[in-house]
Amino acid sequence: MSKLVSAVQPAHRKSVAQSTATHLWRMCKILSDNRFRHQQYTNAPPATRYHLLRADPGPELDSEEFRVRMRAVGERLRAAGVSSLYLVHGTFVGGDAAGLWLELSRLLPAYGDVLRQLNKQWVDATVGEHGNFTAQFAQKLEESLNDGSERQISVRVFHWSSENHHIGRADAAVRLFDELDNRKDQGRILLWGHSHAGNVFALLSQLLAADNATIDLFFNTAQVFFRNPMTRRIDLPWWPDVWRRLNDPHRVLSADQCDFVTFGTPIRYAWDPHGNARLLHFINHRPREGSPDYLCPFPPTLDDIIHAADGDYIQQLGIAGTNVPPGVLAWRNFLADRRLNQLLQHNLRLRDLHERLKLGMRVPEQGVSLLCDYGTPTGNIARHHAGHAVYTQLQWLLFHAEQTCAYLYG
Repeated sequence: MSKLVSAVQPAHRKSVAQSTATHLWRMCKILSDNRFRHQQYTNAPPATRYHLLRADPGPELDSEEFRVRMRAVGERLRAAGVSSLYLVHGTFVGGDAAGLWLELSRLLPAYGDVLRQLNKQWVDATVGEHGNFTAQFAQKLEESLNDGSERQISVRVFHWSSENHHIGRADAAVRLFDELDNRKDQGRILLWGHSHAGNVFALLSQLLAADNATIDLFFNTAQVFFRNPMTRRIDLPWWPDVWRRLNDPHRVLSADQCDFVTFGTPIRYAWDPHGNARLLHFINHRPREGSPDYLCPFPPTLDDIIHAADGDYIQQLGIAGTNVPPGVLAWRNFLADRRLNQLLQHNLRLRDLHERLKLGMRVPEQGVSLLCDYGTPTGNIARHHAGHAVYTQLQWLLFHAEQTCAYLYG
């Protein structure tokens, strides 16, 4: 028995050493060959276009004027070749914000899926349309766009875990590619994303434009998330499947099919200009006298936040350094997130968060930004989420739809 143990131990030590060496090599490669870009933080005048707008809620939802104007939006989208529109919620309003059900899904997929759906139903019933795309919102949008038309534009709600870290958003980007690449129709895709859903889109744009070496780097970095390093068993099969399809030169989904619109997205991951066709940002913003109209002063007072005096504070505050890491009990998620941090924002230190926030940056580096004054929010901070919940409310549907057409398809 002692001979057997002595024979096994060196082999085990060799295996561990090889694993450690492989990981160090991958980390060195990430730092030296990183093709993933993060947006830079600055208070200099934006290099991209931005416009200051006063948001107009327009007519009542059930009025004839609303129906006529939304019908015109649908006609404009069809003329541009749009066949489907996806609504994607942001952080903390999904079905698995703590990542618990994913861990259960690794062992019992059916139970994890059921609990995720039940949790999302509870979130929808609790939060409603405040910072959350509801089924009612999607239904109203689809009915309004297709009123009187034979060429239907489908409106779908895409759900993701809504975890506030890199691996949560990376998993959402992989799942979203899987969803879009498996569509039956091949028309243009218009995607609306609230909050960090916009950063899911940014990751997707980089993957769509990446070469095979960059795609391999991304999936190898996150591999511990979907492949158990001890058993080598793949327990999240959509990851290797998407990896293979992204590397396929004949894949169905191409970057020039995707048009992205973000709502209150914190400035984080960069957008690859070759990873999307058109890009538009809505940002709740009220310029303050004495400050450049493209910046948000920092720090805000408590009264400012309670009344959303400068607009959307979550868009300002949710930048690099504000992740909530996965729990250490979900050690594979934790490791994958740590490794993705080196890939996605390796040059941004947590201790510099305050300096980044002081810059007050509102306008992203890519796309067209609409700095919209939605007026003073109604209700308390639990309803308006420090100015972050306004975008997903039905009263602003027509305004967002018409501005989307004007700036993306005008």
